[in-house]
Amino acid sequence: MQLELLNEQGQAASKYDAPETVFGREYNEDLVHQIVVAFQANARQGTRAQKDREQVHHSTKKPFKQKGTGRARAGMTSSPLWRGGGRIFPNMPDENFTQKINKKMYRAGMAAIFSQLAREGRLAVVDSMKVDSPKTKQLAARFKAMNLESVLVIAEEVDENLYLASRNLVNVLVVEPRYADPLSLVHFRKVLVTKGAIDKLKEMFA
Repeated sequence: MQLELLNEQGQAASKYDAPETVFGREYNEDLVHQIVVAFQANARQGTRAQKDREQVHHSTKKPFKQKGTGRARAGMTSSPLWRGGGRIFPNMPDENFTQKINKKMYRAGMAAIFSQLAREGRLAVVDSMKVDSPKTKQLAARFKAMNLESVLVIAEEVDENLYLASRNLVNVLVVEPRYADPLSLVHFRKVLVTKGAIDKLKEMFA
């Protein structure tokens, strides 16, 4: 699979031969959907909670007499049938949302995403992604010269200068290959991969 090799101005200077096992696979929409949903589910903290009829603040006094009103009998205002009452099956903060994805499925799904990005022209290769100083302005000017507004950079190594220069840029994320996730690959408009990172991606997903 041949990918575009971009220069400093964001123009395609030449072609780069990438491994077919990672960048030349068929797209499996069902598998990609499954790993993206699982990634989002595993990121949930599960901290939301609701109250049952024992936990809501209410009075134990009978709302009205048992007979003669024509209304349905009621014993407490904490009933789930009443407004402000407790929930029958409340959401609990210790609920587990994790979904298990097999390693083979995850590798195949990630390779399918990389392959589809390459076919759509949303993935390109650069020689390296390094900055001399931790200056956000310097890195922002580089992306502006390449005409990139929403970009995910996968570098073989993210040093302190690159991390500090990129962390305040909107719609820019710089990660190492081991931290590349399916949601970010789908979200960003452009994905830049350094030559050194391609070798690591081949080891991980081939």
